[in-house]
Amino acid sequence: MSDATVRVSYLELTQSPAPIGACLREAHICRERLSITEYLDLYRRIGEPFRWDQRLRMPRADLIRLLESERSATYVLRDNGGQALGLCEFERCSPHIELKNFGLIPAAHGKGLGSWLLRTALHSEWKLQPARIWLHTDNWDHPAAMHVYESAGFRIYSVREEPAGDL
Repeated sequence: MSDATVRVSYLELTQSPAPIGACLREAHICRERLSITEYLDLYRRIGEPFRWDQRLRMPRADLIRLLESERSATYVLRDNGGQALGLCEFERCSPHIELKNFGLIPAAHGKGLGSWLLRTALHSEWKLQPARIWLHTDNWDHPAAMHVYESAGFRIYSVREEPAGDL
């Protein structure tokens, strides 16, 4: 595999997600409609170490329309002081839901917050009774990502080598 390609794993959830687990008192999770500025700031803080750029390459007007549409659902993890620590973003295309972006800012890693955020958001989206929730991740993602996805109930259905520019 060269720098021009990455290994992409496609995962799906076709049954109720794993239990949420204990709520953590130092943070809370809510579905929010972030301003474009707040969204892009959080997206950059989470994604920069992992080469996230899809939303940064989108025309701003298109991204605003998407984030304001009923297709988009963004769950935000905040500390008790109100600072955003992570997000879990879905794009709803009935009967399927795609997990588009999920992650935490680096300072929030390793505290169990990611699993809690993901499972909480999945349980909320599962109430819509989708045929499945799916995602793709790649070898540039956080080393714990695959474990977090699989422990929430996702299963791999395809793995491919893909051009890095298409992600």
